[in-house]
Amino acid sequence: MLLTFFCICLPVALVTTRLFYCITDAVPIKDWFSWDGIRSGGLSIIGGILGGAGSVIAVCAVKKVNFFRVGDCIIVGLLIAQAIGRWGNYFNQEVYGAEVTNPALQWFPFAVQIGENGPWHYAFFFYESLFNALLAIGLFLNAWFNDKKPNGVNTACYFMGYGLIRTIMEPLRDPKFILSGGANSAVKIPWSLVFSIILLVAGTGLLVYLLVDNKKKEGKVFGSKNGDPSGITKYLKDTEEEVAYYSKINMMAKKYPENYQEKPKKTKGDEQ
Repeated sequence: MLLTFFCICLPVALVTTRLFYCITDAVPIKDWFSWDGIRSGGLSIIGGILGGAGSVIAVCAVKKVNFFRVGDCIIVGLLIAQAIGRWGNYFNQEVYGAEVTNPALQWFPFAVQIGENGPWHYAFFFYESLFNALLAIGLFLNAWFNDKKPNGVNTACYFMGYGLIRTIMEPLRDPKFILSGGANSAVKIPWSLVFSIILLVAGTGLLVYLLVDNKKKEGKVFGSKNGDPSGITKYLKDTEEEVAYYSKINMMAKKYPENYQEKPKKTKGDEQ
């Protein structure tokens, strides 16, 4: 199931990552996907989140699976990818904060030097990378130990957490890295900040809705008085014929082995 999402949603997210940057920074349409235009840079993870979430919803609708359950499976890996991806800003020497003039603070990773013998700036890419990694660890631990949470809690916490990180970081960036309609725009709207606030508010609202809805359906905010809370132990099949086999690396198989079959052992004839 995750491979299906990967093959469909990743290409969509890559395109929308580029589109968001080009639209919010007033890049001429001819340069959106031209070779020279792409080589000159310009991606925004906010666009990738929007496109990725939209394509996941579409696939879930076709496959008739719970979007929140799928989201909970995806977001930890997504945060790790975002944490790693921010190091591209280090190698490209971009997306940094204000200049650091105090020599005592001119050390990495607190600050980063731009160019050979150039000025030092706050290393915002590192801060965001660190916060993304910490959020990924927190959500993984929540997924592992809080096995009675309703589907979608981690997805909501991702939108809340990442929205909060970007809401704090965006205004503090060097102005040239703030997407606000391009140099010729009469009205400067910090679009990444706007959408970061939207993610934060939407995630908070979604979390409240999920917990209230679980209380109504299951009789408890977390868990269930009736048995399987929100169907969290149900195996997500890619096809009706797919069999849920037990695996030592499958988190849900370890916690609910009764829902999984033992995988048949291969015989010599099978291998041939």
